[in-house]
Amino acid sequence: MLKYFIKMLKALNANSHPGELAHAFAFGMLLGFLPKNSALWYIIFIISLFLRINKGFFFLSIILGSLLAPLLDPLFDNIGYFVLTLPQLSSLFRSWLDTPFVAFTRFNNSIVAGSLVFSIIAYIPFYILARLFVSLWRKTLQPMLARNPVVKAFMKIPLVRTIAKAVQKAKLG
Repeated sequence: MLKYFIKMLKALNANSHPGELAHAFAFGMLLGFLPKNSALWYIIFIISLFLRINKGFFFLSIILGSLLAPLLDPLFDNIGYFVLTLPQLSSLFRSWLDTPFVAFTRFNNSIVAGSLVFSIIAYIPFYILARLFVSLWRKTLQPMLARNPVVKAFMKIPLVRTIAKAVQKAKLG
């Protein structure tokens, strides 16, 4: 996990395109919200490996989304129940259940369906928030933290110094 944290810090402070970081965050939150015991999660994860996104940011946002998901499960359940009980979609869902291997995605589970619908709707707001955060970090927060005396004292701790050297080495490499 430390490796992904170092990659995230490197990307925040480097010339990585903010959109790359924002997509990584939004896509990671999507996967973090989805239950991990469905084939849908693995399918989306494999697709994400082929995307040009920052993997450190991506994996840390999966962890963040996974930590927040249990708090949002009642909301996911309500959204999923609403979507799965729509009369207009019942024939579509019935045909999906009859299709081999589609049932392994567990789309008919209200939490899986609700978290997927919520994540798709929240993708653009997550993208915008992440992009604003990267911009704010690069222009304001990072220079302000670099000048802060508490941060300077913190950076003198041997373990922190080792991590900072690893980040510097990763920047050069």
